[in-house]
Amino acid sequence: MKIIDPKFKGVNPGHYSAGVISKGMLYVSGQLSIDPDTRQVCQGDIKDHTRLALNNVDRVLKAAGVAREQVVFCRVYTPAVEYWGPINEVYAEFFGDHKPGRVVVSTTDLHFGCLVEIEAIAEVKEE
Repeated sequence: MKIIDPKFKGVNPGHYSAGVISKGMLYVSGQLSIDPDTRQVCQGDIKDHTRLALNNVDRVLKAAGVAREQVVFCRVYTPAVEYWGPINEVYAEFFGDHKPGRVVVSTTDLHFGCLVEIEAIAEVKEE
């Protein structure tokens, strides 16, 4: 296994790695709609929360040398099913023509009051 450290500046007390490469796959831990450098929760609407969570996923991907097009699956968690539409809109902008597998899970409140948490699995190109 290889641990991926995207060099987030904020101190995260959670006992996990932002990304782990194992057997040719990158596993991106759930990225909340929180700025990982300042630890400030997004203050915008659901679209802003989604963009921030996706940007956090993207930082882990880039730290691992993995492109968005290599993402094969995402799980999106949100506390309200009515957020599905706006989440889907921002998600589609982020991935463009690429359509990885996905599930959107309506759940209870997320940590820190965030409105979105996204985890991802991506293929790692062999060198």
